[in-house]
Amino acid sequence: MPFSYSIYKKIRIFVGISCCFVAIPGYTALAKMKQMPGFVTASSFLPKAYSLPGAGRSLRITYLSTNGVTGQGLVPVTAEVILPAGKAPAGGWPIVAWAHGTVGVSNNCAPSRNPWSERNSRYLSEWMKRGFAIVATDYQGLGTPLPHPYLNTRAEAYGLLDAVRAAISSAAPLENKIMIVGQSQGGGAAFASAAFAPEYAPELNIRGIVATGTPYMTPELLKQITKPSDNMAYNPMVVYSLYLAQGFAGYHPSSKPSEIFTARAMPAYHAAAKICVGPLAAKVKKEGLTFDNSLKPDFSEKIAPALAAMQYPTMKLKYPLFTGTGELDKDVPPALQLALVKAACAAGTTVEAHLYKGLDHSQTVNASLPDSAVFTNAVMSGKIITSQCEAVPQ
Repeated sequence: MPFSYSIYKKIRIFVGISCCFVAIPGYTALAKMKQMPGFVTASSFLPKAYSLPGAGRSLRITYLSTNGVTGQGLVPVTAEVILPAGKAPAGGWPIVAWAHGTVGVSNNCAPSRNPWSERNSRYLSEWMKRGFAIVATDYQGLGTPLPHPYLNTRAEAYGLLDAVRAAISSAAPLENKIMIVGQSQGGGAAFASAAFAPEYAPELNIRGIVATGTPYMTPELLKQITKPSDNMAYNPMVVYSLYLAQGFAGYHPSSKPSEIFTARAMPAYHAAAKICVGPLAAKVKKEGLTFDNSLKPDFSEKIAPALAAMQYPTMKLKYPLFTGTGELDKDVPPALQLALVKAACAAGTTVEAHLYKGLDHSQTVNASLPDSAVFTNAVMSGKIITSQCEAVPQ
């Protein structure tokens, strides 16, 4: 890394986030930082309706991040930085780097442009009560004029890690002590961020990972979840496949969605470019779309690069991992989540896995709070977490 982020923070405090880069001490160094991931290019107050209950200062920032699709070059990404109310502790607030679940691929779906859902508002408010500030990336291509590479793990990771860099380098009272926390798509983004961090952002002091509803895909698992079935019930993974194909098309203009989806599914595919997850799910339900009647037999071959981009660069994480899986999860089937736990355990990751009986994908988020509090207190205080891989549910 050619320039220290600690020096950058001092310069940013001196100059001010909205500085016009006049000839002042530190200008040369600051100009160099403009070419680095994590540089804040814009900042504005977040509307109160878009913040969290009881929060203090809340911002929407735009920062630079490495393009996760190409692995090079910088792209603008947006994020929310929400501080707890009251005076910050000595050294600043520790950080929850929040990775959100599926919202859609259109800019109007970006979390920083919308109020929090009731579930996420409750969940993140509990993290604030634990004394954490929230740094929540929108991910590359959500909230900015770029396609969103949905479920691209490198793009998610770079966006999250650079959001934390941006927040720490600003004048906000934040401490470089970080919990990475995510749900669903964000559970995968959290795992990916931990996998990429040692090489991409080694200066970040990450203490642990909390991931619920975490996706994991291998060719074998893909065949298992898309095999022909007589069950015509709604499957939320059809919605995710539509977004995956849309994200793929955004970076591969030569792709032909008609080679991936049947004629029956094409209206929903086109709608996925414009509408967020709730309305798209309603459309899929109304039109009775299933894997059987939506996907063509060789769809996986046609979308192979997008499936490859969902893979994690390593299953061995440097940091302890907490996972929460709902027994009745239909969005990310437990078989996928438990396969990730087993693969991470086999690779040598320290894993604390929890299975929540009788709960679905969404219910597991807040149900996991008491368990994640114990885990978080331990890793934040430097205690050693004992891996529970032998107790992973079969």
